[in-house]
Amino acid sequence: MTQTDFRDLHRPGQPFILANAWDAGSARVLAGLGAQAIATSSAAQAFTLGRPDGGTITRNEALAHAQDLVAAVSVPVSGDFENGFSNDPDEVARTVKLAYEAGLSGISIEDTAFPNAGAREFDLAVDCIKAAVSAARALPGDFVLVARADGVMNGDYDLDEALRRIRAFDAAGADCLYVPCPGTIDDLKTVVAATEKPVNALPVGPLQNLTRADFAALGVARISLGSLLARSIHERLISNAEDILSQGVFSTCTPAGSDRVDALLAKGAHHE
Repeated sequence: MTQTDFRDLHRPGQPFILANAWDAGSARVLAGLGAQAIATSSAAQAFTLGRPDGGTITRNEALAHAQDLVAAVSVPVSGDFENGFSNDPDEVARTVKLAYEAGLSGISIEDTAFPNAGAREFDLAVDCIKAAVSAARALPGDFVLVARADGVMNGDYDLDEALRRIRAFDAAGADCLYVPCPGTIDDLKTVVAATEKPVNALPVGPLQNLTRADFAALGVARISLGSLLARSIHERLISNAEDILSQGVFSTCTPAGSDRVDALLAKGAHHE
């Protein structure tokens, strides 16, 4: 697939699943299982480095990680690039340029104020998206810019403020809008209705009980998994290790067979 093909996947009412990986191996397994596109996850990457999620990854680390995933698979790769790694709109624009040069087909930029707590002030949040959009449009190839309003998930503002922000991000030219964990299913409906642009949804909390068909009926265009798979793997790691280390019980481990893993690694590998 090309970068333009990645944009074409974003069809409201026909959502594709953006599978977030944490290393080359997981990216290849997911591609081998049929993922149409792969994404990085700031939380998943942080876990691999022994760090908590939330502003602990540097831009250089995110770029190097993204390059590893791009080189590992043939499908498009999108980057979870937190707040663009700066509260300076010019540096956010530079992040877009560097992300494209790393081979990414797009990135998401949120309105958090790392390294400090809380959300960016409204005007700054909009200015950062404007700068990111301008940088994306100046690139020699296509690039999907996703603007995120994370304040509801983080407890920084309510849904009305999230809607005000995504409408402003939409007007600034963002290609896709995203309010992680908006609350209820009705809240997600409200987010989708607030824009004619594609909307990304995260299947966690009340939304985890929805199926892809349910998200399609709501008009969602993209379902990103975020850190869902990475956290699921860590839950299995913790549970199995507790059985082994605390009780000396090994029978609860159900390892994937080498043949199955090897086959998926080969199937999902980058092909010229």
